[in-house]
Parts: sequence; C-alpha cells; structure tokens
Amino acid sequence: MIIDTHMHADARSSEDFETMYNSGVDTAITCAYYPYKLRSSECLLNHFDRIRKYDPKRAAEYGLKLEVALGIHPVNSKIDYKPIIKELEELIINKKIKIIGEIGLDQNTPQEQEVFKKQLQLADQLKTKVIIHTPRKNKTEVLKDIKKIADENINPKLVVIDHINQNVIEDIIDTDYTLGLTIQPQKMSTDECISILDEYGFDKFLLNSDISNKPSNPLSVPETVRTLKRLNYNKKDINKVSYKNAVEFFNL
Repeated sequence: MIIDTHMHADARSSEDFETMYNSGVDTAITCAYYPYKLRSSECLLNHFDRIRKYDPKRAAEYGLKLEVALGIHPVNSKIDYKPIIKELEELIINKKIKIIGEIGLDQNTPQEQEVFKKQLQLADQLKTKVIIHTPRKNKTEVLKDIKKIADENINPKLVVIDHINQNVIEDIIDTDYTLGLTIQPQKMSTDECISILDEYGFDKFLLNSDISNKPSNPLSVPETVRTLKRLNYNKKDINKVSYKNAVEFFNL
C-alpha cells in the first residue's frame, strides 16, 4: 500500500487518478493551492468547496481515496484572510477536515508571514496536523524564517515541512518536524530522494509527488517505491516511508 502525501487533485485528470491507483497508490492527500490571482476571499472559499466536496468523489470513481487538506497557500495570502481562518476553524471543529495545508512562505513578505502565523496558531490550538510549503527559490533562506515562525507558534510534532531537498536537509534534520520529500520534475529525482534516505534513514520522511498544474509525474511515488524494492532495500523501511509514517502522522 502507498500513500502520496501531497498533491493537487483539482489540477489533475481522472485518468491520473486511475493511473495512480493501478500503480499501487491507495490514498493521496490533496492540498489547497489556487494558482491564479484571487479577487476575493469568496473565491478561495469556493476553491475549498471544490476540493472537499467534488474531487474526492471524482477520485473515488477510480479507487483512489483522497484525504483533504485546506489552508491559505502563501501565494494566496493577499486576500482578507479572516473569513478563511474562520472557515478552517469550523471545518476542523466539525470534523470535516483534519489537516491544514499547504501553508508557509514563498516570497516571504510580511503579509505571508502574518497569514502563516495565524494558521499555525489555529492548528496548534486545535491540535491539527499541518503541511508546510517551502519555496523553489531561496529555499535555504526562507526555510530559516519558516522554522523560526513555526518554532514560536506550533508544536513541531504537528508539522510536516515539505519539499525538503539535499540543499537544506542539514538545516532541519535534527528537529522534531516530519519532513516531506517531493519527487517531481524540477524538484527532486528518485535517485536524489534515495540518497537522502540512505544518509538519514526512513523514520522522519514522507513521500509525495506534488502533482499540480506544473510539470508533474503522477507515478513518481510508486516509481520510487519500485526502485527501492529493485535495489533490495529493507521491506519494513520501504513500507515506513511510503505508507506507515503517513498513517501514523496524519492518523489515517
């Protein structure tokens, strides 16, 4: 069994869901991210409704179970965030979602930082798991601020910091955060992912494809699992990083 811990189902086709399921992905976590300029908070709330109500049904038709994470992605942080925070709180309290994500910093503006803090504080208050985005550009510098803000606002055991790569792993490995490895064109190859697992072990990591509207490979996680099997890695370690760690972290 395989869990893809970060994707954007609203940007993908039904054929992708079928391909993922047929390749061994049983469950995926779909995250909020609106890749266009938002006119209002209402637009993002509509985006939340689509992710929560429509995409899981669409994926289920092909056997793929979708868990839903909702939050204000840093690129969407320019809108009035207060109605969104209220909606997230109500959804969590009413057990409609159990993950906030993806949130974080991208351009690292004061507005992004404020919205990031508010969502972390909500998650800490409600003991809700969080998926944190780290950017493609200036990852090392921005990760320092992400870590500082997270350290001050949430229990690290509630948090997965995602899109970690070889350039920043040393800056974050000796913490209580769970770490996400994104196997995606332009982000990380299967070989790079395996080299991190070789050096740092399988206990702290989750695997994901982050398939979205950008160049993506819906099979990147099962392909990585198959490569680990072909290279005769320990079966328990493979199960840990591709399934067990996610089940335990997200209470799936």
